[in-house]
This record gives sequence, C-alpha cells and structure tokens, in this order.
Amino acid sequence: MHGDEGQLHSGENDRIAARLREELARRRISRQALADMARISLSTLEKALSGSRPFSLATVIRIEDVLGTPLRSDSAEHAGLPEPALSPGHMGSYGRPAVRWIEGAYLTLRPSFSKEGAIYSYCTRIFWDSKGAHLGFSESERVDRPFTQTGFVAMPNLSGHTYLVTSEEGQYRLVMLGRATRERRMFGLLSTLQAGPGSQLFPVACPIALVPIEQVDTPHFGVLAAEHESYAPYRRILDEALASDFCRWYA
Repeated sequence: MHGDEGQLHSGENDRIAARLREELARRRISRQALADMARISLSTLEKALSGSRPFSLATVIRIEDVLGTPLRSDSAEHAGLPEPALSPGHMGSYGRPAVRWIEGAYLTLRPSFSKEGAIYSYCTRIFWDSKGAHLGFSESERVDRPFTQTGFVAMPNLSGHTYLVTSEEGQYRLVMLGRATRERRMFGLLSTLQAGPGSQLFPVACPIALVPIEQVDTPHFGVLAAEHESYAPYRRILDEALASDFCRWYA
C-alpha cells in the first residue's frame, strides 16, 4: 500500500488528493490555512495535491488529525477516526480537531466603562458544545453579573479572525479577535452597548485582550485602577491590541 520511506503509491495519492480537494471546498478552507494547522509547508501540500510529489504517510496523518476525518481508504478502519460533525456554516464550518487549541479559560482585559483610565478584568471560557457541534463561550468573575455574556464562537477561514457572538432576541454583542500569537494570546475589538442613565443604552467599542489564564500567576478580576498591583502588567497586555495593529481607530 505504501511506498518507500512512507510515500504513498500514485493511485492512493490521487484518491487522497481528490478527497482532500473536496474537503477543502466543502469547508471553505484555504490551502495555506490547512498547511498552517497541520504544520506542513504550503509547497509540500501543493505538490502533493498536484501529483508532482506524493503525500508522505506522516503528512496524511497530520491532515487527518486536523480535519478529524479519514482520507485513506483504510484509515477509518485502522485508525478509528470517526466522521466528525461540523459547526454550522454561519460559524465557519469547522470541526473540533481544527479548533481544539482555542478551548480553555482566558483572563479577559478591556478598558473600564465606569472608571476612566481603569482596566476591567474578568474570565472568558471557550468550550466545545457537543450538542450543537460548535464552540461556545461564557463569561464569569464579572463585577456586573447581570451583564455576563454567553454565546457562540465563529471561526471563518475567510478572514482568519475569531468572533465571540452573543445573540439574544435580535440584539448582538460582538468580540472580534485577530489571529492568536505564539503564546495563544488574542487581541481585537469589543462592540457592545453601555448602560447609561435610566434605561438608556449607548453603542461603544474598545480594545480587548484574551490571555490563557494559566499564563497568569494570580489572576485579579474586577475594575483595576492604576494603584492596583496588576494594573501595570495588565495595561501593557491590553495596549498591545493597538500597538501591534490588531485593531485600529478611525474618526
């Protein structure tokens, strides 16, 4: 079945290439995105898909792990890989193996809306919703508990961004995050409604940062003013959203 040094025979390579092209088209995943997720070079993937160079067994296994679906005729039987459910199309049609890296708890930082110059810190947990076959998120450790958010996570390949979306009876709140750094930190923009006097609500937007909570020795939550011990390091993290061009302001 396999050639020398783990190379696949031409007939099997053609079948895998055809199946992979179908998966890429169906899921709307670019070749570059797949190469990045599988940690292979784009050149290797392009040559294998064109038939100019056969897939190696190791490369196929990596791609199967990322897509969560068998590509070889015997992989489902011998590797025991089930056909996974995909998230709905409006969330990006992703499978869990491709997004498992984002699951976990995050220290979440944004400017405070109630105290000028302060930082608002809370926790965001991103998890896999097995019933819905997609990622979800929930917030905790907020001092304004009535405004705690939950929702779904969209990860379309088209933009490469991650969207945390709250949708309640036609009302939306959106966090738009750029590609994660090597440390799995994510930066972007929050768009929401701020509570004002009485029943008034005002559209607001601000930078936001999500840091894997295991990277923080002792997380501090709440409204943190300049004199708080965590203010300076948290401010440096939050400022990276604008300083590193994860989001921009235009007037």
